[in-house]
Amino acid sequence: MFRLITICGATATGKSGVALALASRLKSSILSADSRQVYREFDIGTAKPTAVDRASVPHHLIDICDPTETLTLAEYQQQAQNLIAAVDSPVLLVGGTGLYIKSIVRGLKIPRVAPMPELRSQLVELGQSQCYQMLQQVDRSAAEKIHLNDSVRTLRALEVFYVTGRSISEQQGENPPHYPILQIGLDCEIDVLGDRIRHRTEQMLESGWLAEVEYLCQKYGCDLPLLNTLGYQEMKQYLAGDIKLEEAKEFTILHTRQFGKRQRTWFRAYPEIEWFDVSMPDLLERVWRRVAEFCEQ
Repeated sequence: MFRLITICGATATGKSGVALALASRLKSSILSADSRQVYREFDIGTAKPTAVDRASVPHHLIDICDPTETLTLAEYQQQAQNLIAAVDSPVLLVGGTGLYIKSIVRGLKIPRVAPMPELRSQLVELGQSQCYQMLQQVDRSAAEKIHLNDSVRTLRALEVFYVTGRSISEQQGENPPHYPILQIGLDCEIDVLGDRIRHRTEQMLESGWLAEVEYLCQKYGCDLPLLNTLGYQEMKQYLAGDIKLEEAKEFTILHTRQFGKRQRTWFRAYPEIEWFDVSMPDLLERVWRRVAEFCEQ
């Protein structure tokens, strides 16, 4: 019987290493659930698996978009579901982007409406207050779930309504897959996580992260949205002469710690996730025993 195994948790908890070891034993492949690793050339700062790792175990949903493109959640879900359906061995879904994982394990129903720049610009000109009033008129259910200052979700709800003629509320929901799913979460004490984040940030810098950011700025321009994401923004500020390198590093560590806390909060809301402490010396064997038990059921 086909089975799906997810490896999730906060950044820097060692998800990739555990997944590589499990995939080697299972002779299976890894599907990335990382919203930045889908983009080509953003390698070091996203902790993308190395060429050696990707040669030893098949990896999918990495480097599937140019940095100037935008991959929607619906597109990610469709590609992941197609890959999962194409194999008959256990598949590992690995990453820290909670919504990517949720879209698969919960089978989220996502309106297939691509972003409409012209429509959005017109709505933005109206202002959030008026847009929210419009949303209350066309989709009261969505308005009740969206904060009146949440412009991103307000615009998306209006966009879906005006493109399809149907409210986003009636197009959403869940359709969980029928195959068995084991969800494994990796975690540790917040201070330990902070130390791991610091160590990884220093490793990234030693591996040539600054050169990567400089190259990306020169090729795509400093206004590229991806260059305003975690870590890249701080390194870009250093390269522009706005802050010192030590400040860029410390800001990256601080912001990554804050991001990790948000990830922990997100994943802890799902009781089906089985948690393992990454500080345990026999972590891999504990996880492997649980995976083997799951595969034998």
